[in-house]
Amino acid sequence: HVQLVESGGGSVHTGGSLTLSCTATGVTYKNYCMGWFRQAPGKEREAVAAIDSESNTTYEDSVKGRFTISRDNAKNTVYLQMNSLKSEDTALYYCATGRDFGYWGQGTQVTVS
Repeated sequence: HVQLVESGGGSVHTGGSLTLSCTATGVTYKNYCMGWFRQAPGKEREAVAAIDSESNTTYEDSVKGRFTISRDNAKNTVYLQMNSLKSEDTALYYCATGRDFGYWGQGTQVTVS
């Protein structure tokens, strides 16, 4: 039984900050790449950031310099620190892990206005 649970979403004004968390059970993060994805109404899901087992990170260009992905293997948790939020960041954010990102959380809503 694998379960990923995201938390930390909410509603903030432009320029605000949020930190998202994703904790997994039934799978060990340290053995896999972890990623954050988002989907806004009327748009396709897109990758936001990812971090591999060696803590190498990648970011979508629009969030680079504003978002930071990190992991805590002891807690089996991945974080997404989101700063200088813009209205364009409004979306449902998901975390994913596992081979081929086969495991997904339920999502947490981020609304920037």
